Amino acid sequence: MTTLLIATRNAHKVGEIQAILGAGFRCRALLQEFPAAPVPVEDADSFAGNAVLKVRSLAGWLASSPAAQELEAERACVLADDSGLEVDALGGAPGIHSARFAALDSAQTGNSPDQDNNTKLVRLLAGVPAEKRSARFRCALALMPVGGTAAPQVFEGTCEGRIDLTPRGAGGFGYDPLFIPVGLEQSFAELGEKTKNRISHRSQALAKLRAWVRPAD
Repeated sequence: MTTLLIATRNAHKVGEIQAILGAGFRCRALLQEFPAAPVPVEDADSFAGNAVLKVRSLAGWLASSPAAQELEAERACVLADDSGLEVDALGGAPGIHSARFAALDSAQTGNSPDQDNNTKLVRLLAGVPAEKRSARFRCALALMPVGGTAAPQVFEGTCEGRIDLTPRGAGGFGYDPLFIPVGLEQSFAELGEKTKNRISHRSQALAKLRAWVRPAD
C-alpha cells in the first residue's frame, strides 16, 4: 500500500485522485490531517513550478513534525497537484490563477468560489463564437517522500476541449460545468465520475505517476 498525503483541503480532489489511482494507494488530505502545516506561496510561473514549490515545502515540514518517524517508516509521500484551465481566446488565462480568478479583480486573498470564477469566465467570453473558445485543462503533479532529499518527480497531463457559456451538470467541481472535452457534447460536470476520470488531465498525470510508483502492476 502506497500512502499519499495530498497537499490540499479539497475533499473532491482527494476523492478523485483516490478513485483514479484505485487499489494499492491510500490517499489522505494532508492539510486537513495536519492543520498546522504551512500554506506555501504559489508564485511560480507554471503549474509544474507551483506543484514543486508545494511538495518541497510540505514534505520538509512533515519531516520535522512529530509524525515524521511514523510517516517515514510507512514510506509516505507528499503529492502536490497544481492544475487549471487555459483558454486560448484569453491568452491562456486563467492559467495558474484558475482557483483565484475572480479574486484577481478585488483585494480578496485566497481562492474564489467556483461560481464566481465561472461567472467571470462566461462574462469575458461573451460574444466569442464557439469555434474560438478552445481551451484545455492542464495538471502537474509533484511527488516527494517525507524526509526525502532528491528532486521531486513531476508528472503532467492535459485534456483539450472548449468552453460552453451555459453551465451544465451537477457533478465535478471548478470549471467542470463549462468545459466540453474534444469529441464529446457533455460537460465534465455531466459526464459522471467514471468517464471523467478516464479522460481528464488529472487522470493522465496520475496514470504516469501510478506507472512510476508501481511499474509491475
